[in-house]
Amino acid sequence: MSRLKRIAGQDPRAGFKAGGRDCGTSVPQGLLKAARKSGQLNLSGRNLSEVPQCVWRINVDIPEEANQNLSFGATERWWEQTDLTKLIISNNKLQSLTDDLRLLPALTVLDIHDNQLTSLPSAIRELENLQKLNVSHNKLKILPEEITNLRNLKCLYLQHNELTCISEGFEQLSNLEDLDLSNNHLTTVPASFSSLSSLVRLNLSSNELKSLPAEINRMKIAFFLCVFQSLEIKNAHNSSLILDNKLKSVPDEIILLQSLERLDLSNNDISSLPYSLGNLHLKFLALEGNPLRTIRREIISKGTQEVLKYLRSKIKDDGPSQSESATETAMTLPSESRVNIHAIITLKILDYSDKQATLIPDEVFDAVKSNIITSINFSKNQLCEIPKRMVELKEMVSDVDLSFNKLSFISLELCVLQKLTFLDLRNNFLNSLPEEMESLVRLQTINLSFNRFKMLPEVLYRIFTLETILISNNQVGSVDPQKMKMMENLTTLDLQNNDLLQIPPELGNCVNLRTLLLDGNPFRVPRAAILMKGTAAILEYLRDRIPT
Repeated sequence: MSRLKRIAGQDPRAGFKAGGRDCGTSVPQGLLKAARKSGQLNLSGRNLSEVPQCVWRINVDIPEEANQNLSFGATERWWEQTDLTKLIISNNKLQSLTDDLRLLPALTVLDIHDNQLTSLPSAIRELENLQKLNVSHNKLKILPEEITNLRNLKCLYLQHNELTCISEGFEQLSNLEDLDLSNNHLTTVPASFSSLSSLVRLNLSSNELKSLPAEINRMKIAFFLCVFQSLEIKNAHNSSLILDNKLKSVPDEIILLQSLERLDLSNNDISSLPYSLGNLHLKFLALEGNPLRTIRREIISKGTQEVLKYLRSKIKDDGPSQSESATETAMTLPSESRVNIHAIITLKILDYSDKQATLIPDEVFDAVKSNIITSINFSKNQLCEIPKRMVELKEMVSDVDLSFNKLSFISLELCVLQKLTFLDLRNNFLNSLPEEMESLVRLQTINLSFNRFKMLPEVLYRIFTLETILISNNQVGSVDPQKMKMMENLTTLDLQNNDLLQIPPELGNCVNLRTLLLDGNPFRVPRAAILMKGTAAILEYLRDRIPT
């Protein structure tokens, strides 16, 4: 028996009022109806300045369809429908949430990232079932003490806000596994963090920390990323650092951790190490499980001291210019160093990320000079258009990251990068792609998640080299299975958290798909039991439903 039916007693409509009157056109009734059945509602990227009342009251108001037709069949009895457990309202213009949040006590996932929230309501304490809370990329200055009442919380994402402190009491979040506080203004970390016994990932990077409490030594976590540019580790018990998050490079600022004794970089995607790493006084350095190309395996096999010796020798071999530029980049705060020369020379990356810039300065492109650049990272800025000077790198760039910006359209500067194989455009304001992208004849991976697409862009069907399409958390309402079948290289398709009301059976003919993700859509079939069995089972189920 549902929670609402128990509340209502014998008359399932008692205590409820007619719903759907205050949603207007912002939330389609069909989406609400589907949410009552699936327990999931995705309202990301709908330009909402406030959450409509019909959303808060989705579990307590009589739905519109009930007013239109009271003769429900067994499957349509609205009072027995699923309570909302997953609500996504990211990428909107919300400045606040009301205490009506308490009307959704069954929520296990609440995703409100990329809004303009300055605070959270105290009523959040009543979401006792909440397991995942994403409030990243907002304007939070403080956290309500009530957040420590969320005893079932496993994932808490607070990165890219304006937090200056974290109140005590976090030790009450005994089930917390993943905590991201990066890119805030924290100057201290509560000693109570050491009591988070379930924590496996803690990210404190890009804050204003000067030291960590001694109690942190008691934490046994798999991934601990602290702020490199300002953190001073002075005590022996803080001299161990584990980095395990599919890192592609080691931050140059690591040279500032002069007291670091143990560094575990195993099982990442690191292809090269900064030579300045050799100047650290490490007793232990783990590198296993990385595709390192700049250090011979025979050197690595000889142990930590031989690796450090080799890295120091490369600093000398490169001469004054390389050494000085590497040291300058490593020792300078990001706010003072506009261009990472070391990344250009050593890693072949043009990196101007996380600057909140509206334009990429000319000096960034000028710094390339005659160097070969294979990757561009302009993520986490405020870009509204593709930097025009990217065309200067069209003969060499294969990877481009423009995620977490404010792009609402893609200009032709991007379409001329014919060597492009990887393109990250997630967390922007895109609702279409230009037909000229068909010229990207080497593109293998494109990430369009957390945008405003209402359909899979037509041009993607004509890029036959595509192996991975990630377009979760949009408003995609349909896909063309016939055109998708022609994409013989496509092995991964992520359509999670969209507006798919039905899955075409013909999609089952896309037998090359190895990963098909459909969770978080309002369709009724395939049911959750089928989805849980994996891609092969989903495709087989769909094929069996193709009309003969």
